[in-house]
Amino acid sequence: MISIEVDRVEKTYSTVQAVQALSFKVEAGTIFALLGPNGAGKSSLIRMLVGLTMADAGEIRIFENGERIGKIPETSFAYLPEDRGLYPDKTVTDNLTYIGKLRGLSQTQISEQLAIWLPRFDLMDKVKDNLSKLSKGNQQKVQLISCLIHRPQLLILDEPFSGLDPINQEHVLSILNELKQSGTTIILSAHQMALVERLADGMLLLNKGQQVALGSLSEVIAQLSPEKYYQLNFAQAIAGDAIAACAAVKTVEITSSTQFIVQMHEGASVNQLLQQVMALGELLDFGRIQANLHELYLTAVQAHNAQHPLQGLSNKGDLT
Repeated sequence: MISIEVDRVEKTYSTVQAVQALSFKVEAGTIFALLGPNGAGKSSLIRMLVGLTMADAGEIRIFENGERIGKIPETSFAYLPEDRGLYPDKTVTDNLTYIGKLRGLSQTQISEQLAIWLPRFDLMDKVKDNLSKLSKGNQQKVQLISCLIHRPQLLILDEPFSGLDPINQEHVLSILNELKQSGTTIILSAHQMALVERLADGMLLLNKGQQVALGSLSEVIAQLSPEKYYQLNFAQAIAGDAIAACAAVKTVEITSSTQFIVQMHEGASVNQLLQQVMALGELLDFGRIQANLHELYLTAVQAHNAQHPLQGLSNKGDLT
């Protein structure tokens, strides 16, 4: 099983610092997401992870079953780049057979893997078609199979859901979870925040090559939205002033005579808030209001842009 430690890694192209002193860990057998807008530094970071480029500063440490190794063996990882690399004038079978041989598989092994993956991606009726004749979604499925055919220990995917409809996005999500359960370490860059919320064990939000947030989903949410808001629904009308007078309440938004949104003081506990508001009347419903990752992502990037207006990155592909 593969794990990775990134220690204060930096990368500069000409006068643009694409990656700035980034540090994080990817535990073995987990899914780690790289998030950020175009130009954030995600692809630059991925290319250093797979050895296509070298870091200008810092260190990337690779471990296999807890033992440090110099680099990831080519047969132990797969990389799905943003710019796809299969042959449009060759059939699905020819493309995948060629990739399998590059990965060191025998023809028998290739046939066994194709018998598994082609039906799973609903491509059996496309095996003799040239790649250029396939829809964008089916081309993406072939690209994904090319990464899975040799059962890698480390899977690095740049926009794996690109071109896929919602049904196939769900299908790929299920497959990635299966791979994680089998011990595969997965690093992915994606813009589909709702899928990332369900998929990732850890995540790094980047903007302009800098860390904006890092950790599990709950940790990232806490970093990006430390304020705690709760919705209160009472059985009878309650005066807004009475809610505001509660020691645990910082602010109150009145949505109706029986419904309120309150912001809790940082030093208060949920139990304190509950005890105080329940003393005012019969509480029918109580729950925390939590922004989703998509909303937090947009707000965090906008705030970071405002704080660092002169540090924009190019939108060129080699700086993403």
